[in-house]
Amino acid sequence: MSGPIRVLLADDHAIVREGVRGMLDAEPDIAVVADASSGSGAIEAVAAHDVDVVLMDLRMPRTDGVAATAEIRRRWPTTAVVILTTYETDADILRAVDAGAAGYLLKDVSRADLISAVRAAAAGEAVLTPTVAARLMRRVRDAGPPRLSRRELDVLELVAIGNSNAEIGRALFVSEATVKTHLLRIFTKLEVSDRTAAVTTAMSLGLLPGP
Repeated sequence: MSGPIRVLLADDHAIVREGVRGMLDAEPDIAVVADASSGSGAIEAVAAHDVDVVLMDLRMPRTDGVAATAEIRRRWPTTAVVILTTYETDADILRAVDAGAAGYLLKDVSRADLISAVRAAAAGEAVLTPTVAARLMRRVRDAGPPRLSRRELDVLELVAIGNSNAEIGRALFVSEATVKTHLLRIFTKLEVSDRTAAVTTAMSLGLLPGP
């Protein structure tokens, strides 16, 4: 990256913005180019400035941090967004990650760790407070493999042997529209977008017998 890392601060508390700005501007390779007091303001600021990293609070007026993160990532996919907040519930963390956040830090983070996180995010790396990383790992362990209903497995087994939606419907005595609904649910649970990927993923997870 040529030039300093260009940072946007988004927080509805001016004293927080001023404090973080003071820490970051002291670094020769980091420059705070703008700040915003709301999620919608953050989106407008990214549109107006060439921003590498956004430090985003979660709870802000008008547009919250998660919605703003999702919009920024959609419109400017090369801009990294790091959540900087006081909240660390599983729901908040998962919403932020799903929205495309590159990191999740708590506001008690040390100055050195915050600066390192900005540099890491600018380099395309993920940055997580240790307690947040532990929560995500525990969530993954506890979740286990996705669960398909008996009927969803019936549908997928017929897909695996090459049946069309119409053929599956006749075999299971349901409409073709119902088959499509089951497939959409299967795709969502397995996090895939097509029939072939659904079958291969189900086989790799042991939900279907291998070829």
